[in-house]
This record gives sequence, structure tokens and C-alpha cells, in this order.
Amino acid sequence: MGFADQRFNVNLSILFTELPLLERPAAAAAAGFTAVELWWPWVDSPTPEQSELDALRRAIEEAGVRLTGLNFYAGRLPGPDRGALSVPGEESERFRANIDVAAGFAASLGCGALNALYGNRVEGVDPAEQDALALENLVLAARAADRIGAVLLVEALNAPESPRYPLVSAPAAVEVVDRVNEATGLGNARFLMDLYHLAMNGEDLPAVIERYTARTGHVQIADNPGRGAPGTGSLPLEDLLDRLRKAGYDGWIGLEYKPGDRPSAEAFGWLPR
Repeated sequence: MGFADQRFNVNLSILFTELPLLERPAAAAAAGFTAVELWWPWVDSPTPEQSELDALRRAIEEAGVRLTGLNFYAGRLPGPDRGALSVPGEESERFRANIDVAAGFAASLGCGALNALYGNRVEGVDPAEQDALALENLVLAARAADRIGAVLLVEALNAPESPRYPLVSAPAAVEVVDRVNEATGLGNARFLMDLYHLAMNGEDLPAVIERYTARTGHVQIADNPGRGAPGTGSLPLEDLLDRLRKAGYDGWIGLEYKPGDRPSAEAFGWLPR
């Protein structure tokens, strides 16, 4: 086993960003990928013009790649925001306005996974109030995902880079997954296991894999330290992905790493061709 036995897709919101958005799907295809994923591409708009949605859909279709993952609106990402759904006021309203737009776009491309970033803690707001709002919005998102035959992903980030984000461990994220599934009865909420974020939190990655693979809907990787390509840090990613495969995970592995100082097309030398 090893890297050659995995299905990798490339995240076009962190790789190929030297290119305009509409050119990235074709660049990913030229680099040998058959599938891509995206953060919500319109950071300032949860409800972009239909013409913008159509242009991106055409770019993905014409490149001949599949869209396998999409984030709901999450505020300014990359940037200070880490999601919108638990942030009272305008931001959570923007998340709600985005739910059907994101689900509709995902459905138009057969995308089966929608990622809902939880959002930062807000000074002066009771965390319990934020968690109640989050559950309301995650239930709406899970129902929208279910309508298009998709899973809803809940992700743990890392505390050093996201100090106000409350889900900074695998158990914290899985607890939210369980609450959403209990509230909807749909069972389509899943854990997004990002090995880079979990490593930054100092978690025991083999133990996380053993405990949570059955509740995992997607996996993302980057090496640590540095969030670069596999081999640029010290994470035993080949071994960890083997463990995931043996634990029963056969889904996509999202490449969500920084290419460094080189063009993105040159950041895949570690991959078996």
C-alpha cells in the first residue's frame, strides 16, 4: 500500500491560486488530477450572480474534472474568519442565504460533500448561545445536503492558527457531528479529518484514525510543520493513509497544502505518476 493506492483530489483554493479561479480546474487536469475541491470561492458574497456560478460550473465541466467537495460560505477565508454559522447577526444570516445556493451548485456538478466551518467565538457572546445557533444552522445545512444526496462535513481546525475557533480537536468536532445527526435523524453529518490540523493540535493521529474513521466523510492532508507538500515536514503521511485505508476509509484524500515558492504544477513531485 502507500500513496499509489489512494484517490487524491486537489483543493483549488490553496493550490493553483497563482491562476484566475476559472483557469484552475484545467490546470489541475493538466497536472493529472480527475477531481477537485473548493472553499466557497466568492468570499464577499454568499449569493453570487447566477452568471458567476455558471462560469465556474462550465470551467469545471470543460476541464473534465469532478467537483468532490465544496465549502459553504465561511466569511473571509483565507483571512480572519473561520466560518459564519455560529456568528450571531449578519454573518449567520449570510450563511443561511448561502445554503441553497451552495447546495444547488454542488448538485449541478454531482458534488457529494459540503463542508460547514463552525465559526469563531465572538467576544461578549455566550458560547452556549453560539452553539445553539450553530446547531440550528447545521441542521438546515444537513437537510439541504441530504436533498442532493450529499454529506455534511464538520471540521476540526488547529488552535495555534485559529485561536478563537472552538472545534480544535477530533472529539470536539465529532461531538457536533453526533448532535447534528441526532437532531435531524438523517445520519448524513460526518467528520472532516484534516491530518494537518490534528497534528498541529498535538493529537495522537493513529488513535484518531482508529477511533473516528467510521464517522469520517472526507480526509485532507498537508505536512507539518509548514503546511507544505508531503515530505516537506515530519508527518508520516504515507503510513497514516495506509492506516486509514485499513480502517475502512476509501474516499478521496484532499490535497490542501501550500505549494511554497514554486508554481503549483511543480508541487506534486511526491505523487506516484
